Amino acid sequence: MARRCGVTGKGVLTGNNVSHANNKSRRRFLPNLQVASMMSEVLGTTIRMRMTTRGIRTIEHNGGIDAWLLGTPDRKLSDEARVLKRRLERAKAKKAA
Repeated sequence: MARRCGVTGKGVLTGNNVSHANNKSRRRFLPNLQVASMMSEVLGTTIRMRMTTRGIRTIEHNGGIDAWLLGTPDRKLSDEARVLKRRLERAKAKKAA
């Protein structure tokens, strides 16, 4: 499984461990990934996604998973999020009809 956030796209960064003697060795900075369950009002179920804590805050700031997905252009979404957005749009259209 990739270490990449499904919301923000944050991934692994690389850098150096620097000792007191200024010796450098390579290291990895991993994103703070969490498995979060968000309630979708349109689908009526919970959606589980692997995202960073910043991604969770972004979704909450935008009014929930439904509002965030429907308000974000497809080019900025991950493949998993695009599939979820299509499911939401179909369910919303079905509910309206």
